[in-house]
Amino acid sequence: MKIYLTRHGQTDWNVEHRPQGKADIELNRKGEEQARIVAKEKLNNTNIDLIICSPLKRAKKTAEIINTNRNIPIIYDERISERDFGEFEGKTIDEIKNETKFQGFWNYEYNIQYKKAENIQKFFNRVYEFLDETKEKYRDKNILLVAHGGVSVPVICYFKGIPKEENLIKIGIKNCEVKEFEIKA
Repeated sequence: MKIYLTRHGQTDWNVEHRPQGKADIELNRKGEEQARIVAKEKLNNTNIDLIICSPLKRAKKTAEIINTNRNIPIIYDERISERDFGEFEGKTIDEIKNETKFQGFWNYEYNIQYKKAENIQKFFNRVYEFLDETKEKYRDKNILLVAHGGVSVPVICYFKGIPKEENLIKIGIKNCEVKEFEIKA
């Protein structure tokens, strides 16, 4: 079993360095082009049996573009939607970088509880539960996950372990970057 992971294409909020979280932002033109490129150059000859996708518009559009002329079944799963950024969502990184609580937002050890934002360990547990179920349910399939930069962090940690990093978002993937993981039977 192989699991391929890609992040949605670029959005205007990516360009503006605004955390999107649960905000349902559309791809911009460059994001649509990135999805076409990843479909042609990185995933064209890849054997994919099933696409599992975040239900947020930016991920859905990316999956649809990748799936053009392929007719791979797509399942939408809320558990791989982006982390809820709560009170930080939509603000620029410059606007939030001095907020004390945001400094530990991507630190697994700190596990800060926020007013609205999803705490990191609950977020990891949500994604890990999804991956555990996916491994069991689709063990004989090759799966493409179309998700988000934040979701890429617990996915990578699931397969490689949680590094001792202050800021785990550094290990996340870029727009339409592809990572491959293999699960031995």
